Amino acid sequence: MITLIDSSYLRFLNRIRVMEASIGVKKLDALEKSLLDIVMMAFLNQAEILVGDLLILREFGTQSTLHGRVTNLNKLGYIKLVLHAIDKRKKKVIPTKLAINHYKNLSKLLAQSVYG
Repeated sequence: MITLIDSSYLRFLNRIRVMEASIGVKKLDALEKSLLDIVMMAFLNQAEILVGDLLILREFGTQSTLHGRVTNLNKLGYIKLVLHAIDKRKKKVIPTKLAINHYKNLSKLLAQSVYG
């Protein structure tokens, strides 16, 4: 049997599952979560991120796979795609209120898991 000195992370994972089940959040797969993390980190750093920036992340899969996941994040309402102001061939990726609130909830769950 494995004993855990600190199970904060496991409590955090459990709280995420409970939250997702209770509020009916549409589950994102691991790739979608990773892409959304990248979008949110760019947002946090006030950096512009384009669809093309996400599509070149070869470590996550093919361009086709990535495009499908970006499209799904848009359909689920986690991101919004906006035409670039200067180059209309490009689209900026912007997190929506749904995404921002999702990360606020994750932060609260993390704090609860660690501190209480």
